Amino acid sequence: MGTFGRLGRIAAVALLAASGVVAFATIAPSSENRITPPRTPIIEALPIRPDAVPAPKSYFREDLFQRGDTLAAFLERLGIEPQHVARLARVRALQAVKPGTHVSAEVSADGEPLGLSFLSGRDTLVRINAEANGFYRVTDDRAQLYTRIAMRSGVVQSSLFAAADEAGIPDSVAMQLGDVFGGDIDFHRDLRKGDHFSVVYELHYLGGRPVRAGRVLAAEFTNNRKTFRAVHFGNGYYTPDGKNLRKAFMRSPLEFSRVSSGFGMRRHPIAQAWIKHQGIDYAAPTGTRVRAVGDGVVEYAGMKGGYGNVVIVRHHGQYATVYAHLNRVAVRRGARLAQNDTVGTVGQTGWATGPHLHYEFRVAGEARNPLSIAMPAANPVAPQDLPAFRNQAAALVTRLDLLAYSSLAQLD
Repeated sequence: MGTFGRLGRIAAVALLAASGVVAFATIAPSSENRITPPRTPIIEALPIRPDAVPAPKSYFREDLFQRGDTLAAFLERLGIEPQHVARLARVRALQAVKPGTHVSAEVSADGEPLGLSFLSGRDTLVRINAEANGFYRVTDDRAQLYTRIAMRSGVVQSSLFAAADEAGIPDSVAMQLGDVFGGDIDFHRDLRKGDHFSVVYELHYLGGRPVRAGRVLAAEFTNNRKTFRAVHFGNGYYTPDGKNLRKAFMRSPLEFSRVSSGFGMRRHPIAQAWIKHQGIDYAAPTGTRVRAVGDGVVEYAGMKGGYGNVVIVRHHGQYATVYAHLNRVAVRRGARLAQNDTVGTVGQTGWATGPHLHYEFRVAGEARNPLSIAMPAANPVAPQDLPAFRNQAAALVTRLDLLAYSSLAQLD
């Protein structure tokens, strides 16, 4: 090859190098230039001074007071030594801690409590600080809570509470759902596997941590393929077009229970004869709260033959309700009641073979089946309030639409 040919190749390489196109990675490196890593890693011990990281004088712990916890065991779980637990457990403010409460504690290195704090049921921040004389100082200040809006959806497999737990929805919100839709859905007997719901509710925070749920702002419940929607406005819940979801009477006087004996002919468990059952029996543990199904005045409260402890409430028009076999009567004759007020607790007084509530719904003195009778609705949104209602409802309905779309995508 001539000089001209070699010069041409050198010029071409130089030109490619100048344009950044030369593929140097295609050139295999020589085995002589490879660096072989050592087979044994090199470990070098570095001296650490014992005082380089001093031991902390105290530390902070937070735990949840759970159902079944004793106060003493809970305090020890926070790292407090037993010799300090007995004195601390006598602090009256601490004895009011209920299951579900988060307690923060500062504890010294030797297990002595320096301070505790928790949110009370009155939305106050309770602080318990150790004094030099071995006593504790308690302060109770209004907590600086802030509120965010939470959105959740759930599917019923067995019960509303189980579905709420699965979806991470607090029990208080599940109970509100029962109240909101209680006029249209009987949660004792109407729930079906596959029913689904969405809920928009308040969630209150303290120091960046959620501490409790607030009001339900909007909700949707699909029961047996029929969908109901509710938005909060004022002191009640309405359909998106302004109709009142609150009925003049709730379907059931118990929040959650099961029907043990329906309305109509049955074999009486004591008389052992076929007798028309004039009401609905709800099986529930002794002490379960019994609520008034509608506004009214207590007509009778006390013992009455086979009814045992009974409360009879007279409502507007020709309506009356009866609550029998009560363990405790919580009202007096002549008292005015609002819907959902407590009338007493479930018991086994009178002719009863077990703890349950016998409930009757009477129209013009005649017993009617409360599970099938059409209940009158309360008043809709007042005409003068409709503009404000529509403005508030529109934003809430948009959130329900988003939840419904997400729920359908999950169901598919």
